[in-house]
Amino acid sequence: MSEPLLDVRGLKTQLSLEEGPVLAVDDVSFSIPPGGTLGVVGESGCGKSLTALSVMRLVPEPPGRVVGGRIRFRGEDLLALPEEKMRRMRGRHLSMVFQEPMTSLNPVYTVGEQISEGVRLHQGLSKAAAREHSVEMLRQVGIPAPEQRVDSYPHQLSGGMRQRVMIAMALACGPELLIADEPTTALDVTIQAQILELLKRLQAERHMAVMLITHDLGVVAESCDAVVVMYAGRVVERAPVKALFRQPAHPYTAGLLRSIPALQETGGAGERPRLKTIPGMVPSLRRLPGGCRFRDRCERALDICARVEPQLELKRDGQEAACHNPVPAP
Repeated sequence: MSEPLLDVRGLKTQLSLEEGPVLAVDDVSFSIPPGGTLGVVGESGCGKSLTALSVMRLVPEPPGRVVGGRIRFRGEDLLALPEEKMRRMRGRHLSMVFQEPMTSLNPVYTVGEQISEGVRLHQGLSKAAAREHSVEMLRQVGIPAPEQRVDSYPHQLSGGMRQRVMIAMALACGPELLIADEPTTALDVTIQAQILELLKRLQAERHMAVMLITHDLGVVAESCDAVVVMYAGRVVERAPVKALFRQPAHPYTAGLLRSIPALQETGGAGERPRLKTIPGMVPSLRRLPGGCRFRDRCERALDICARVEPQLELKRDGQEAACHNPVPAP
């Protein structure tokens, strides 16, 4: 097996709140091989985006701070790099597409200027060459009339076009790893499908690794090789995508899969069956329960779940779960 491109071990990221510090990312580990795709899923607030920002070393300080663990990219520990060298890594070797392009794009610069900035910084191109490269990147991400659109401002573009500009910016310097944080949030279903198809095509053409953060398990099934499921700041399951969808080991993952809408025949009354939901709420990081963090919502909870926090263990071939009473294999 080849060495992983990205290898994260025991990552801990702390947030300083008025009530005191909390670990919003707690002992998170995963790896991504060259050209591979990892899906990171979980409910809002589970630590997905903060994990991505930690990898990019973009956690705002204060209130956040990486307080433990190791992040290796091509064997080099990103947490040990001087800030100047880390700035050179971002964009050139690893890059990120954020959730909301209108808050990520600068409204007073044209999209061409914003794409050109990174290219000139990392590749030393002239202004004219950088503009030509920006036009080509807009063409590659499917924006019509790129020669004209390169001079447009973000507010002059639709939501789908702005997201394509964000992808063009992220890929302009040919990174080996792209982190896509909910890249289709707030887009209609048709545009979502186009953006996801675009990412898959560009990944295949460039043999680029992708870390896809999403709450949509359907997207994971279509796009990813492996999955990390997070809950309340911790990884509760880690598995190859086919194994996870065939039979999840953690009760939380099983609950997420049961809540996916499906095309089903209507019953006699003409109504579709109600979706199954996971009862209860995600616990506050300020007041985490003892033992398993999911136990108050879990139908398989045992007495030990209240006393001992479960650790990730291999439950079956390639499938790890942090659970004292995992879902049995069929």
